Amino acid sequence: METLFIAVVVIALVFEYTNGFHDAANAIATSIATRALRPWQALLMAGVLNVGGALLSTSVAATVAKGIVDSNVVTLQTVLAALIGAITWNLLTWYYGIPSSSSHCLIGGIVGSTLATSGTGVQWMKILEKVVVPMIVSPLIGFVVGILLTVALAWTFRRSPYGKVNHWFKYIQTASAALMALSHGQNDAQKTMGIILLALVAAGHLPATADVPLWVKLSCAIVMGLGTLAGGKRIIKTMGMKIAQLRPVDGFAAETAASAVLLATGHLGFPVSTTHVITASIMGVGATHRIKAVRWGITRSIVIAWVLTLPASALIGGSVAYLFKVLVRAGLMH
Repeated sequence: METLFIAVVVIALVFEYTNGFHDAANAIATSIATRALRPWQALLMAGVLNVGGALLSTSVAATVAKGIVDSNVVTLQTVLAALIGAITWNLLTWYYGIPSSSSHCLIGGIVGSTLATSGTGVQWMKILEKVVVPMIVSPLIGFVVGILLTVALAWTFRRSPYGKVNHWFKYIQTASAALMALSHGQNDAQKTMGIILLALVAAGHLPATADVPLWVKLSCAIVMGLGTLAGGKRIIKTMGMKIAQLRPVDGFAAETAASAVLLATGHLGFPVSTTHVITASIMGVGATHRIKAVRWGITRSIVIAWVLTLPASALIGGSVAYLFKVLVRAGLMH
């Protein structure tokens, strides 16, 4: 049992690492695309601030650990299967350069594996309230705030020379990228904290009412930061260059809009997708110039990936959990 627990924690941290390099684009793609920051500068800043953001709160971790499935029916095999499902979908979408949601990978994985393990224990109403509704609403808010902020900036600087405004915002955008990295760390690192907390409860090391231990917070934060430093160039290219052509002032608007949404949802404990929110914000900013400025063909592929992520990761996680169940019955796994 102890060996399996250690394996689950290690694989959870592997997921956190893939989350870091898969979602590095969320914080830095726009800064690189507008040449406000060089790639190594953006990655270093994002890696450090992801760690800082991960230590801000544990509201999202509590939702993942206690608001998705009933911890009383979760076993270590359940958690392991969920992680395998999440990592598999994360790597597939990363390989094809599709900015899907690592958060929803993990949630889909744990829902699918719990159903396959026990046939019950999924808290559907809480998932609807804390996952599905925020999943739909948060990108819409990011889209609208992106539009409003871009229009406000255009009006504010309407009498200023175009070149000078973009020159200023090359420097100002560093601050918005930093805020985006901080909010990404606060939101995404906590999902893995919640999964490790579930594993601790399943292994009998902590009661179901326990808070996230400090060692879990630190390990998740540091591993995610290291994953962010590893990059994620495929998705950076999609996020920063393929959705819409961005100027520094546009990058600032998109990052600021997304950060505001993420900090609010993180405070409320909603495990939303940073990928969804920043992508929608970029779309909103691009649409203020003209509708055709947004490459809707690319966004259609991204939206399809968003829709598929929860069921696909649930299917993979559930299949692995069922396999584990068969192996346990055959005496080949404990």
